[in-house]
Amino acid sequence: MKRTKRWIAFLLALLLLCGGMYTAHAEGADTISRISCSVYGSGATGRGFCWYTEQAGGSDLDLLKTADFHGDFSGAAAYTGRANKYRGRWSHQVAVTDLAPGTAYTYRVGDRAKNLWSEPCTFVTDDGDTQVSFLAIADVQARDREEFFQAAQTLRAGMETLPDAEFVVNLGDYVNKNTNEEWDTYFEAFAFANNTLTGVPVAGNHDGNFTDKFNTNCFKNTFCLDQSANRSLEGIYYSFDYGNAHFAVLNTNDMYPMSQAQKNWLINDMTQSPARWKILLMHRSIYSAGKNINKPDTIVQRNLLLPIIDRLGIDLVLSGHDHMYLRTAPMKGDRRVEDVTYVKEVFGGEELTFAVQPQGTIYAMPATAGQKRYTVNENAIDPILSAADRLFSTRDKGGCFATVEIQDDRLVYKAYLVDDETLEQTLVDTCAIKKPDIPAGHATHLDQSLVSTVTAWPCNLVAALVSALVSYGKLLGQVLQRAVKK
Repeated sequence: MKRTKRWIAFLLALLLLCGGMYTAHAEGADTISRISCSVYGSGATGRGFCWYTEQAGGSDLDLLKTADFHGDFSGAAAYTGRANKYRGRWSHQVAVTDLAPGTAYTYRVGDRAKNLWSEPCTFVTDDGDTQVSFLAIADVQARDREEFFQAAQTLRAGMETLPDAEFVVNLGDYVNKNTNEEWDTYFEAFAFANNTLTGVPVAGNHDGNFTDKFNTNCFKNTFCLDQSANRSLEGIYYSFDYGNAHFAVLNTNDMYPMSQAQKNWLINDMTQSPARWKILLMHRSIYSAGKNINKPDTIVQRNLLLPIIDRLGIDLVLSGHDHMYLRTAPMKGDRRVEDVTYVKEVFGGEELTFAVQPQGTIYAMPATAGQKRYTVNENAIDPILSAADRLFSTRDKGGCFATVEIQDDRLVYKAYLVDDETLEQTLVDTCAIKKPDIPAGHATHLDQSLVSTVTAWPCNLVAALVSALVSYGKLLGQVLQRAVKK
């Protein structure tokens, strides 16, 4: 039933949207662009919608169950949101929290008073069972129109590989210089996915933040996300449930170091979730062999987050930022977990090797969907290189996407390369976990207020700087040691 609903929604969108023409025009006036549908609170009942217009106007949404859609929106549920002027245009957002689980929907956005509407778009809500499948890409970060459309081919290949994908995670750096023109081109190139699948956006450092030429508030004006727990000065962190998995999305632009409010939120959020699977999504990677791994912000972040992730028993961390491919063994205490039991089982008609209840976290960075690709940093701080079960540069190889499929107590992660010329897909990595037991947790209720936790910031900063200096001392020692061996 789940597959049938998704195919109906997908085929209907293709027929109605005529190959990607998602911008609607009212006679002699405005246009609608940058349409996005994002997860909002619950994968089963919530979605956030955002779009842009050139002129001021209404923020209206019409929504129908796809089964009741017969070419028009008569009888549709009508919602009204809010608009905000940003960079000379108008950003419109509508949040809907009363959706039916396991249901295909068709919607349009626009201005009721002007009769200005987008073409119909679609999505499907989570049905709440124990099967979840999604796609992940990172770092489109295109520098021109050709690169945006080339990166879009990577995601298109992912949708062909995993046609039952319920949502798409973008691990950040959608754009390069964060201009209106780049965002326009991104949404044009990726319209086939943005307007047929739910998105899970992760804020990248190129997507607008205080340290990037003071380009603030771009992410908040591009995606409609649940900010009820967010206490970031820039960017957004949030969480959601999907099936039997709980996802937390960090804002790694909230750095130098990460605010106490966000750290406390992450601990509260994960410990209060009874879900079997716990997955963390973030932009900056703490296990990477790219050019950024030895930089101060990454060193600070590693020292800050690793003990928290260990404490929370997170199963999988997906991240971007460093434009090369790396996937670790199960890690705990910044060390490989050695005493792991493995079993062979058939999953999706394929025999795979599953790590059974590994007492550690797997970190994966699915390279880049785009053209900006880094080489492997042979001087990456210890234990990065020894932690990796798989690492390589995708330079001259192609764009990369990852798939994650969950079936009850089993999770399978795969990564694929898409050849730049032929668009041929090649499976380059597979990792599987079996988790028959759900560890008993202890819910915490730490203070998440930005104001009341701000006094912790100076102490955190001093501790982070001292820790970073120690790490740099170790890094210098290992670089000299490697030089002597050569």
